[in-house]
Amino acid sequence: MPQPFFPVTYSTLACDALISRVLPHFQITGIRNCQLWHRGLSDVYLVETSSTTYVLRVSHAHWRTKTEIDFELELLVFLQQRDIPVARPLYTKDGQLSIEIVAPEGQRYAALFDFAPGQVPLGDLNPAQGQKLGETVGRLHQVAIDFHSCAYRQPLTLDYLLDDSLEAIAPFLQHRQQDHDYLVDSIAEIKQKLQGMPKNPPFWSICWGDPHSGNAHFTDDNQVTLFDFDQCGYGWRAFELAKFLHVSARTGMEKTVRNAFLEGYQSIQSVTSQEEDSIQPFAQAAHIWQWSISLKSAKVHDNCRLNDGYFSHRIRQLRMLASPEWELF
Repeated sequence: MPQPFFPVTYSTLACDALISRVLPHFQITGIRNCQLWHRGLSDVYLVETSSTTYVLRVSHAHWRTKTEIDFELELLVFLQQRDIPVARPLYTKDGQLSIEIVAPEGQRYAALFDFAPGQVPLGDLNPAQGQKLGETVGRLHQVAIDFHSCAYRQPLTLDYLLDDSLEAIAPFLQHRQQDHDYLVDSIAEIKQKLQGMPKNPPFWSICWGDPHSGNAHFTDDNQVTLFDFDQCGYGWRAFELAKFLHVSARTGMEKTVRNAFLEGYQSIQSVTSQEEDSIQPFAQAAHIWQWSISLKSAKVHDNCRLNDGYFSHRIRQLRMLASPEWELF
C-alpha cells in the first residue's frame, strides 16, 4: 500500500506554482520572474513583471489565522486611502485581499503588495529620516483611531505581551531557575509600573507593531513608505514608541536619530508625562514579546541557536533595559 504524505511543519512553495496558480488571481500581467526573497514570520517573494515589481507574502500556517490577516490587510487599505504612505495590498479579480493556499502543513494565505519605492536606509536612519518616520507614525496613530473591522485581531494588551510570552519562554528556562524567577519578577514589576495606562483614544489606537528602519523604504528625496504590519493591532501608542526605541537601541542607532524620531512624532501628537514614564517598562515588554515570537518561529527556522548563550544574552538584555542606562543599550 502506498504510504500517505509525511506530515510537515513547514513547506517552501514552488515559485513556478505561485506564478501559474496564485498570481493569475490578481490583475497583473507580463510576469517575468518570481523568487523567494526572505523567510521570516512569513515567506516573502519578489515578483517582477515587464513594467513593475510586487511583493507576494505567504503566511506560515502556525502563525496567522485568516481573520488576523484580514484585519491587517483591511487596515493597510484604510491607511492608504487616508494618505498614510504604506505598501498597498492589491485586490484579486474577485475583490479579495488574500488567497487561500492548501499547503501540506495546512492553510496558508497569500497577499500581493505594491513594492515600496526606495530602499531600506543604508547604515540605518539619519536624523532627517528619523524625524520623517516619527511624523509618519504620529499621523498613522491619528487616523487609525477611525479604523473599524469585523475581523478579530489580538490586541496588544499586557496579558498578551507578557503573560502569553512567559508561557512560551518558561519551558526553555526549566534548568535555569534563577533566570526563570527573574523573568517572572520582571513581568510583575512591568505590570505594576504600567497599571492604570488609559485604554481610550488617543492613548490607545492601532499600532504598526514593528516600527523600525528595516520596515520602511526611503527615496532619495526622503519620502517614506511603511510596510510589514504583521504585528499590528490595537495597543498603546506609548508601546509603539517604546518598540521603536527598543529595536533602535539594540541595533546601535545613534541617540540623535532616536531623538529625531520622538521629536517628529511629538510634532504631530503630544505625549503625556505618564506616557513618557511608561516607555522604559514598555521597552522591556517589547523585548519579552519579541523573545517569545523568536521562540515560536524556531520550529520553522532552526533550533540550533537556542543554546545557553542565546538565553543568557536575552536575560542580559532584559537586565540592561531595566537599568537607568537602558537607552545606552
